[in-house]
Order: sequence, then C-alpha cells, then structure tokens
Amino acid sequence: MDNQSRRSFLKKGLVAGGVMLAPGTMLNRISAQSISQKEKVRIGVVGPGSRGAHLIRQINSVSETENMEVVAICDIYEPSIKNALSLVPNAKVFRDYRSLLEMKDLDAIVVATPLHEHARVTVDALNNGIHVFCEKAMALTMDDTYAMAEAHYRTGNILHIGHQRLFDPKFLKGMNRIHNGDLGMVTQIRAYWHRNNNWRRPVPADRPELERFINWRLYREYSLGLMTELASHHIQVANWAKKALPVEVRGAGSISYWKDGREVEDNVALIYSYADGTQFIYDSMIQNKKHGLEVQVLGDKGAIELETNRLFYEEQPAPPMPAGIVQLIQNINEGVFGAVSLGSSSWDAELASTYKGDPVVAEDNTDGTLEQLIGFADSVREGKPVPGLFEQGYYGSVWTLLGQDAIDTGKVITMPDKLTKF
Repeated sequence: MDNQSRRSFLKKGLVAGGVMLAPGTMLNRISAQSISQKEKVRIGVVGPGSRGAHLIRQINSVSETENMEVVAICDIYEPSIKNALSLVPNAKVFRDYRSLLEMKDLDAIVVATPLHEHARVTVDALNNGIHVFCEKAMALTMDDTYAMAEAHYRTGNILHIGHQRLFDPKFLKGMNRIHNGDLGMVTQIRAYWHRNNNWRRPVPADRPELERFINWRLYREYSLGLMTELASHHIQVANWAKKALPVEVRGAGSISYWKDGREVEDNVALIYSYADGTQFIYDSMIQNKKHGLEVQVLGDKGAIELETNRLFYEEQPAPPMPAGIVQLIQNINEGVFGAVSLGSSSWDAELASTYKGDPVVAEDNTDGTLEQLIGFADSVREGKPVPGLFEQGYYGSVWTLLGQDAIDTGKVITMPDKLTKF
C-alpha cells in the first residue's frame, strides 16, 4: 500500500462504508473458522503480568484445536515470570524483549506491558517481521500512537489492538441492529464504568521502591488511568456504532476521593460530539460501583445496552392484562358505569421504563477475548489484516488521548490533521 493509499484508507476507514469493519462479516468469520489443519502460530508474550497471564490461559484453552502455542515469555519482574512458567512451563524466558524478537520460528507476540512501553516493543516487532497483538490503549502519547500506525502500514505486518468487544457476539449482533436501523436515528450514546476500589496493587513490604513499577496505572509517566485503561473501550464502541469519528470533545476530571499520591483522576466526565449532532456522554469513577459498566445506544425507535445484552424498543409490547381488568374495560365500554375519568399523573410518561427488554444474543458467555486471539492467529496465517480492524483501535486510542487533553486543558479539543496522514 503506497503512502497516498494509506492516507486515504485511514482517513476514511470509519466513515466510508466500503472499508468500515462490518459486524456481519466478523460474525461470519468467527463462525466459519475451521479447527482442523491449521498451521501452528508460535507466540511470545511480552509482559505476562495479570492481563498477560489471562491471555496465556486463553491461548492454552485452544492450543490444540486452534494450533496456537506460547513459546516464549519476557519480563523483568520475577514473580510474573514464575507465574507465567506455571502456565507454560516449556516456554523460553527472556528479560529483554529485543532478544525474544530474534528467536527463530517466532510468528507473533502479545504485548501486555504497562502502557508507556507499548509503542517501543510494537514498532521493533513490526520492523522485525513479527506480527503483534497489543493490548489497549495503543500508546501513552500521540507520537507513539502515530509511530505504531506508521510501522503497521509501512511493514504490512498485522497489528491487532486488544478491543475485544469487536469480537464479542452480543456487540457484533447489536451493531448489526444499530447499522440496520432497528433503533431508528441514533442521536445519543451514553456509557459509564464505575468501580469502588482504590485500584492499587499490594507492594512487597521489603520493596517499597516498587510502588510505581507495580502501580503504574496510577502515575502519568506510565498511564492516563481511567481514560486509557477503561474509557478507551467505550470510545471505540461509540465510534463503531456511529460509523464516524467525533469532531470535538470536552471534559473534566479530578482526584476527589483517593488522595493517596496518585497522579491520575479518580473520576472523569466527557462529551464527544459528532458532525450530525450526536452526543456521546461518558463518565467513569472508582468510588461507587452501583451502576457498574454499560454502553447505551439510543435511537428514536429503541435502545440497546451492549454490555448487559439487552435490546429495548420504544413501542413496548403490551403485557397481558388480568381477567378482572379486561372485564372492567368491557363494562366501561358498555356504559355500565357511565363516564369514568382515567386520567394519570402528567409526568408518568417521563419516568424510567420498567420494560426489561430482550436479549441481543441467546447465550452470553464470552467477552470476545478468546475470539479475538483466534482471529489474530488466523490473520497471522493468512498474512493479512481484517479490513478496518486496526483503524478501530487506532481512532479509539486517538480520541482517548484527545479526551484526556480536554480534561487537562479545560478546552474543546479537535483532532490534529497530522494523525490521518501516513
């Protein structure tokens, strides 16, 4: 792909239907995957901490049927290495990822390091002919995000960003409903992610110097906290639902509760605006968990709650009436009681609906992580990416960083033109 083609593809990747990631295509791709006669995909895991170990377990669960194998791990933290070896005892161990990249017969790597290391490892791997599955968000800075995209386009090697909702059947089928117009005209998207914990991990009492190393999510040198670790997922979903990119974002955030030396906000609130007037409203906090997490897509004909697998129509199905009510209505119609006032409170129609909705998919037993890893391995075998998939992760990351910029500056932020030029 030449430079002009890259610019055109990336700039139009979420807007033009021809290159937009199609939910139906993804569903067909997942369901059609053969589990026989697949060439082995040998994977190294850089950063086998909590998330990296989870991905190893996922790969192990299909290692025989999907012919995937974790053959190497790399970390500088001995407890992570020890835990990873309990999952893949035959894997080679590296302390420097550059040595891992020189390993023979290595097809791909999983990058699950702290965020600030994503770009360096990913770009080096792509430049060495190694395909990459990189956890979200893509990178800590715009320059690093751009560098990863440039390396992907220039080398032609595959780069998956870990937005597993792109492979989750309820999200895929839900997006089909949205894009087919089942919800009518979508003019608002709401999402939230609420927890109630300090987000800290224990530091060994005899190693206090490891505080920033272990709790990297709490410090701006390594992470942007709620925005990059959580919000990036729902920003990607909002863009996917709209088949468009925002034109601007405004936001606010603060450390209002966990005043313990952390440098990232413990609550944020943002509004992303799209060119057609749609607003995407997002908030996240870690001092109350009542509402949990959700992403709601709202149209004039219905709404969908994708995290909890529920579809709602504005014209709700009428529940069956008890026999006594049916008789009462018949009596009124027959004039037995004469004129009877059936008025109600003027605000009843604005109260929250008690309609429970309908499931988007019958069985909701995955979050898409395993399906994405299988899809990644299949892309590695084919030697080509899923059209539109990388762009979802790229623009999700870009608008995550722009949202943080809006919080930091108090300004309305738009996207620099440079970020669509390769």
